[in-house]
Amino acid sequence: MGIFRIDEDRITSLEPTTFVKCGLKEDDLQKLLKKQIDVISPETLLVAEEFNDWDGSSRRIDLLGIDKAANLVVIELKRTEDGGHMDLQAIRYAAMISTLTFDRLVEIYEKDLSASGVEEDARDGLLGHLQWEDPDESEIGREVKIVLAAEKIEDFRRYNRRRAGEEISRIRFQTMVLQC
Repeated sequence: MGIFRIDEDRITSLEPTTFVKCGLKEDDLQKLLKKQIDVISPETLLVAEEFNDWDGSSRRIDLLGIDKAANLVVIELKRTEDGGHMDLQAIRYAAMISTLTFDRLVEIYEKDLSASGVEEDARDGLLGHLQWEDPDESEIGREVKIVLAAEKIEDFRRYNRRRAGEEISRIRFQTMVLQC
């Protein structure tokens, strides 16, 4: 499927390229998506970037969010064509965050807001996003959604359905030459 640029008086076919050829790093993609997460995960509030608050592990979730239905969302990004086992990595992260509580999410979000220099009440922000008056622990993280975003994701086809209470979405970025 082609992607085209439409100008006032002409249509131009855009040539595929790669993140590497454009000089885009995973961090660049992460920063862009942090500002516009709805592109790959609609109605998601990001509560942490590079989340790594684990006991005995240095692993990091690229982006951690919560959707309006109170499902936790693990977003893993890769700029390489092979995806670097991001599917297995994301499943591991989903298991690791599956027991987060509302209060713990508030702490995580508060830390992220503070690191970003944003003066907002994390608790109020979460409650507002979820459209709740008070926290409902029974609803937090009933499911964990996984969003995999990479340049090439053919190998992830088998995970594009619900498994063990997790919803896994695949987002393939086909980088096109715009102004690389």
